[in-house]
Amino acid sequence: MKITVDGARVDVNARFGRGGSLLDHSVYGTCEGVDVHLEVDSKETPERISGLLRNAEAGCYVMQALANPTPVTATFVLNGEAIEAKAPVGE
Repeated sequence: MKITVDGARVDVNARFGRGGSLLDHSVYGTCEGVDVHLEVDSKETPERISGLLRNAEAGCYVMQALANPTPVTATFVLNGEAIEAKAPVGE
């Protein structure tokens, strides 16, 4: 995009939770949310910087994986044999 950025500072705060029980195999983890605060120093116009930031967010694999449902496939093997160990999702 040939945009000049003189400096940038970012603060990211992720909130995680957990629930269930280890003893009855119902433990689960959650991501409650992610807050991103970005400050940019540039002589470019707000419109050009906004376009740059839109592209950066849309092209960020981590942000897109968190913001959109993402299928996860896991397989488990014990001593060469497949075993079941499916975790509950979204409890």
